[in-house]
Amino acid sequence: MWEYEHSVETTASPETLWRHWSSVEQWPRWNAGIEKIEIDGPFEVGTTFAMTPPGDDEPVRMRLTEVVPEKLFTDEMDAGDFVVRTVHALEPLASGTTRVVYRTEISGPAAGQVGPQLGPAITADFPDVLAALVRLAES
Repeated sequence: MWEYEHSVETTASPETLWRHWSSVEQWPRWNAGIEKIEIDGPFEVGTTFAMTPPGDDEPVRMRLTEVVPEKLFTDEMDAGDFVVRTVHALEPLASGTTRVVYRTEISGPAAGQVGPQLGPAITADFPDVLAALVRLAES
């Protein structure tokens, strides 16, 4: 298995952050790694979406596998011999701030080969994406 996690702390509330997360069609507004996105239903378990990175012709197809409003959601891309799973979590802190966490895991029979190559490409923009999300949520 290959794993990576990045987190930031913000004064934005979980409710505010959740509004941005659950408005999938607005993700390109704060995530520069998405040129186009289409979701096939409500923001709930089982719904699929297609995300096209800038410069790519083919979208990445994902499915929501866990949704706990104002706490977390998990999306998953199943490529057969490996699965890319990203958990997006909101952790209220005692200080009154919120920790925003993105954690990606690549598992499956091909994870040992695919993870070290694909994982860093997927997660390289996490610091920028979280910084942009926090700026938007705090404004």
